[in-house]
Amino acid sequence: MKTEAMFNELWDVTVTKPSATRRGACWDNWWRSDVKEISVMSVSALSSLSRCGLVALRSPAGLVAARCAQTAAAPAAQPRIKKFQIYRWDPDTPGDKPRMQTFEVDLNACGPMVLDALIKIKNEMDPTLTFRRSCREGICGSCAMNINGGNTLACLNRIDTNTSKSTKIYPLPHMYVVKDLVPDMSNFYAQYKSIEPYLKKKDESQEGKEQYLQTVEDRQKLDGLYECILCACCSTSCPSYWWNGDKYLGPAVLMQAYRWMIDSRDEFTEERLSKLQDPFSLYRCHTIMNCTKSCPKGLNPGKAIAEIKKMMATYKEKKAAAV
Repeated sequence: MKTEAMFNELWDVTVTKPSATRRGACWDNWWRSDVKEISVMSVSALSSLSRCGLVALRSPAGLVAARCAQTAAAPAAQPRIKKFQIYRWDPDTPGDKPRMQTFEVDLNACGPMVLDALIKIKNEMDPTLTFRRSCREGICGSCAMNINGGNTLACLNRIDTNTSKSTKIYPLPHMYVVKDLVPDMSNFYAQYKSIEPYLKKKDESQEGKEQYLQTVEDRQKLDGLYECILCACCSTSCPSYWWNGDKYLGPAVLMQAYRWMIDSRDEFTEERLSKLQDPFSLYRCHTIMNCTKSCPKGLNPGKAIAEIKKMMATYKEKKAAAV
């Protein structure tokens, strides 16, 4: 009864008549009371006041009922089964042909991204499922693949929660497949290497001895270019790259070439342009713009290629005038 009276007094002070004087007196009474008698009651009351509302707490019975309701187990959520149709092919299995394999995942027990589902499938259902992944936050570009018809990063692509539709996952298109969702990136990286994607100076005597400075304005010209993570989503979405991938450098590589062409610290801009004068390396771009649409980083390779073409026109005029 003593505890109930003190609780009612606390109610009157904090809710009915919240004056500073009465509030202070009330807390003095609480602190001077028998700690053993009120410890459980006070902890429960303060917790319930914030979580369960105040009306039900005017009596110890109401307090106990509120605490029981608070700690009662929540009803189990209904399973949300999502089907994932995944491209499978194993070159080490004689006679194995490419096929689609269906897996069912409960979205209640899975993370929100497609990569979360792939990891869950590999860990719990089929350890032979093969795909690349690393950072899980759109930085490394490893998990690039074709999801529901579009090239993207599995770690940034949210699962479609409409369980009536299956999610279809393929490797990046028009590349040789190593296994399952792993494409062969050898040609892509060889093309990237061919543009010499690094700072080049004609006088290297001071290399490593001084910094190559540039203005804030010159540095800002590189924004929207250096962020490329070489995931190849853009290049493998380009029809021109599909048909001329052995000669056409593709949007990702050309955007990186442009990044070094306009770097104020680089001294090989004309030499870089000279390498692109053949009919295929640059001019197979027909401004379809699939590259810009598919870039998971929101970059614009199509614009970079257009800028190279303008630079190339000026370079050819300058070269012709010098003859």
